[in-house]
Amino acid sequence: MNSVLNSVNDFVSSKSTKEYAKKELNAILWVALITITVFSLEKVFKLFRLWSKASQIPGPPCNSFFGHGNLGSRENFIDLLSVAHDKYGSVFKLWLGPTQLLVSIKDPTVIKEMLLKAEDKLPFIGKAFRLAFGRSSLFFCSYDQAQKRRESLALELNGKMLGRANVIPKNVVDCIMERVDDAVMSKGSVDCKSVSQHMAFTILGTTLFGDTFLAWSKATFYEELLMKIAKDASFWASYRVTPFWKRGFWRYQSLCTKLKCLTLDIVQQCGKNYGLFSHTDQNSHIGIEKVGIKAASGAPPSNGVEMQDKLFTPELDSHLNEREEPCGNIMGVMFHGCIATASLIGSILERLVTDVEIQDKIYSEIIKGKQGSVKEDQNVEKMLLLLATIYESARLLPAGPLLQRCSLKDGKRLPSCLPVQVFVFFLRFLACLQYHDELPVSNLIV
Repeated sequence: MNSVLNSVNDFVSSKSTKEYAKKELNAILWVALITITVFSLEKVFKLFRLWSKASQIPGPPCNSFFGHGNLGSRENFIDLLSVAHDKYGSVFKLWLGPTQLLVSIKDPTVIKEMLLKAEDKLPFIGKAFRLAFGRSSLFFCSYDQAQKRRESLALELNGKMLGRANVIPKNVVDCIMERVDDAVMSKGSVDCKSVSQHMAFTILGTTLFGDTFLAWSKATFYEELLMKIAKDASFWASYRVTPFWKRGFWRYQSLCTKLKCLTLDIVQQCGKNYGLFSHTDQNSHIGIEKVGIKAASGAPPSNGVEMQDKLFTPELDSHLNEREEPCGNIMGVMFHGCIATASLIGSILERLVTDVEIQDKIYSEIIKGKQGSVKEDQNVEKMLLLLATIYESARLLPAGPLLQRCSLKDGKRLPSCLPVQVFVFFLRFLACLQYHDELPVSNLIV
C-alpha cells in the first residue's frame, strides 16, 4: 500500500505533470481571453455601426459624450420634439447616451414603411404576452394566419363598444366611487395611479362581461393579480432563454395560472346569468375547452360584449391556433386594455390635480351640460375644455400603451374607440365627484 502511495506522489510531483497542468491552465485562460475579446469586439462593432448610421440622420448637436441628459419634464420633452421637427424635418435624432439613440418620426409614410419592414418579427412585448397568457391568435401572431380574424374582431368589438359608449350605467360609477371611498377611509388618501387603475379595470370588465362583473366577488383579487402580472411581465420577457431554472419564474407562472382560472370563472358566471354557453373544441388531441360567450335563444340581452372563441364564420375558425390557451385572448384584451386605459385616465387626473382652475371650468361645463332633464342626452361636443384636456393628456402619453398593435404589419389598434369610451365615462365620473364633498379631485395625490 505504501509503495502505491509513493508512486502516486512521485507522479504528481514530477515535472511532466506540472507542465501538463500549466498547459491545461494556459489553454483555459486563452479560450476565456478569446471569448471575452470576441464578445467585446462584437459590442464595439455594433456601437460603431450605430454611430455610423446615426451620423446620416439630422439632429441637434450633442455637446457631451453622455448625450442630451437634461431634457426637463415630460411636457417640455414633447415641446422639444415639436420644435426639433420644425427645425430638422420629419425625422431627426436625439442622443440620450453613448449607446441610446432616440429617433423621432413625424411623417406617416415613413412610419408605415417602418412597420412594414418589421413584418411579423416577435417583439419584446409579444414575448411578455406569450409567457403570461400562452399562444394567441389575436396578439402578436402571424399576420397571414390571423388577418381576417383580427379585422372581424375589430369590427365586432368597435361596433359593440361604440354602441354602449353613451349608455355607461350609473352603477359602474357607483362601484368605482365605493372603492375610492374605501381606500380613503383605510389609507387617508389615494393616489392618481390607484384611482385610474380601478377605473380602467371596472370600465373594461363591465364592457366585456356586463353587470355580472360588478357583482363578482373575486373582482378585487382579479385586479390585484392582473397588476402583479403586468408588473413582472417585462422582467421575465427580458431573458433571451426562458429561465426555467429560477423559482421566481415558476411563481410568476403560478400567478398566470390563477389568472386563467379566474377568467374561466367570470366567463362561466356570465354563462349562468345571461343564458350563455361555452364552445368546446372538438379536437380530442388537444382537449382544451375553448371558453366563450354567445347569447342563447330567448335569453335576456347581456350588457357585456359577446366574446367567443368561435367568433364569426367557419372560414375564420380555420385560422385558430390549436395550441391557444383557454381565454388567452380575453386575458390579453384585459391586460392591454387596463394598462392603456389606466395610463390615459391617470394622465387626465394628474392634469386636473395640478390645475384647480381647469377643475372649476370643467365642473361648470358639466353643470351646463346637465341642465334640463337628466335623462336627456348630454351634448358632450359643447364641453370643449374637457375634450381638449382628454386629447392633450393622450398626446402627452408614451406611444407604447396606446399603440399596442394587434397586427404587426399595418398597425391596427384594439380597441380604436378607447378615447371615446374613456371620454364619456370620465364625464360621468367628474359629475359624480362634484357631489362627493369628502373626495374632491384636489385631494388626489399625483
